[in-house]
Amino acid sequence: MVTPIIIILLLCGPLLFGVIYSKIRDVQVEAATLACWGLGIAFMFFFIGHIVKAQGMVEMLPSWMPYRLPLVYFTGVIELVVAILLFIPKYQLPAAKAAIAIFMLFFPANVYAALNSVGLGGHQWGPVYLLIRAPLQIILIAWAYFMCVKPLSMPVAEIK
Repeated sequence: MVTPIIIILLLCGPLLFGVIYSKIRDVQVEAATLACWGLGIAFMFFFIGHIVKAQGMVEMLPSWMPYRLPLVYFTGVIELVVAILLFIPKYQLPAAKAAIAIFMLFFPANVYAALNSVGLGGHQWGPVYLLIRAPLQIILIAWAYFMCVKPLSMPVAEIK
């Protein structure tokens, strides 16, 4: 399953580049800012998924739920807004908190999809999908909280 690997790379990419840049240029770069950028890039990826794979996202929702396609597009727009706000220093904290809320609110759709073997993006593994998706959601929540909401305020140059 490639998608979780892509998400982790998008999430960690800015921080990794920041570490490399700080070592080459011997400058300090704020880890929290780079962490928010990584989360923002991941949210852009999520937004694109809601647009490109909209029908697959609809299938992740129970059939009794009304307006499933508009809901998928609406949640995609919310992800886009959060992504943009994660790049603006003034809004990074509330955007990171919103990201945590989104991860928690969207998780039931992932459970439903896993239990009903919804094949979004080739994830036709049934409940086993949760063995990958649940830890990924926990990683994303922890990243948003510990790196963006309550960061250690450590410049990248101090990361060993």
